[in-house]
Amino acid sequence: METEDQKMHPFVKVNPNFQKLIFVILLILCLTAGVTPPIALLLGLIVANVSGHPFLPFNHIAIRYLLQFSVVGLGFGMNVYQAMAIGSTSFIFTVVSIISTIAIGLLLGKWFLIDRKTVHLISCGTAICGGSAIAAIAPIIKSDEKQTSVALGVIFILNSIALFLFPAIGHWLQLSQQEFGLWCAIAIHDTSSVVGAANKYGAEALSIATTVKLARALWIIPVALVTTIAFKNKSKKINIPYFIGFFIIAMFLNTYVPQISVIAPTIVLLAKIGLTITLFLIGSGLNLNVLLSVGFKPLLHGVLLWLFIASMSLVAIRYLI
Repeated sequence: METEDQKMHPFVKVNPNFQKLIFVILLILCLTAGVTPPIALLLGLIVANVSGHPFLPFNHIAIRYLLQFSVVGLGFGMNVYQAMAIGSTSFIFTVVSIISTIAIGLLLGKWFLIDRKTVHLISCGTAICGGSAIAAIAPIIKSDEKQTSVALGVIFILNSIALFLFPAIGHWLQLSQQEFGLWCAIAIHDTSSVVGAANKYGAEALSIATTVKLARALWIIPVALVTTIAFKNKSKKINIPYFIGFFIIAMFLNTYVPQISVIAPTIVLLAKIGLTITLFLIGSGLNLNVLLSVGFKPLLHGVLLWLFIASMSLVAIRYLI
């Protein structure tokens, strides 16, 4: 009789003690300075597909809270005035990109004959902030477990690719720190991969990318309200990303409270380590069965939509902004 873990890792006979040992060793390795966010994601993928994740039921919760802690911590390295300048510059661009991405996503979904709820989840995840947007929209449209899992699978696969691909393209095109920060905040789905890619590119890119991405995440609220009307859900319950408020508080403290400068660098360092661990955990949840369960049409839908927003935003950043 197969165990649940053997079903998830059909090519490997899993020894629980070996699982835990490999997992702990690689997790500790992610705490060192030599492991960058992309490498942490790669190590997580190795765990998922070679030995297996021994604590998989707790993975989602750990990712959620660790990412929130990391994002708030990064706020202690940012300045309010710089954030306001960045936000005002990207506001119109954000609105246009979100509306156009969701509209194109719905058209592609009809063309590929994919069910409406899966299409809407992938479109919102691509347009706003990946898994967080899907988590907020899924209860509103009352998607089932498979529809939500497929959408999350598409987003996580493309996030993993983006973490490696975007910095390489940015250097190849010789994008400035400002250009790259804005581009990855718009074109990469999840906050974790946005911050990971921007951190690899440079400090200024990281500051811009984090600010723009979190401002973009607030668009979950109006999109969720429109979704409530479109799907005729009377509950109108919306999961608001409250941790963004703590990120803003952290920026204000860093800007206006001089004493914070003593501990701010340490907090930022811990936040970056937390982000690296977050990406390791994300990778460790992407085993082969998860990847195969996505299906060809939803994955193609997500890829084409991603190519649209990535190319459209890149052209606009280089030639219009």
